[in-house]
Amino acid sequence: MLSKDLVAASSRPLVLSILSKNESYGYEILKTIKEQSKQQIEWKEGMIYPLLRKLENEELIESFWKTSDNGRKRKYYRIKKSGEKYLEDQKKQWELVNSVLDQLWEDKVCLT
Repeated sequence: MLSKDLVAASSRPLVLSILSKNESYGYEILKTIKEQSKQQIEWKEGMIYPLLRKLENEELIESFWKTSDNGRKRKYYRIKKSGEKYLEDQKKQWELVNSVLDQLWEDKVCLT
């Protein structure tokens, strides 16, 4: 189980990464995160919708209504150009942190 701090820090890049592949709706985003993490990360609906609203207010994503094949109307989200730029910046930061942690955990770095 991830700590609250790590969940909070990773939530934006996770959602934006999913939306960079395809437009999606809230429940489908939750399902994708759960599947991609092999059931290790499970968010509640109460977490995803406030985050989607924040991302939309920050103009990183946009929403639109779409009728699915079964006739149900859903609010979908897609990433905007500004969201793609933000995601690229986040990716570089996460890769840097991951690289440093990999080195430290593999004892490649001498701490003196």
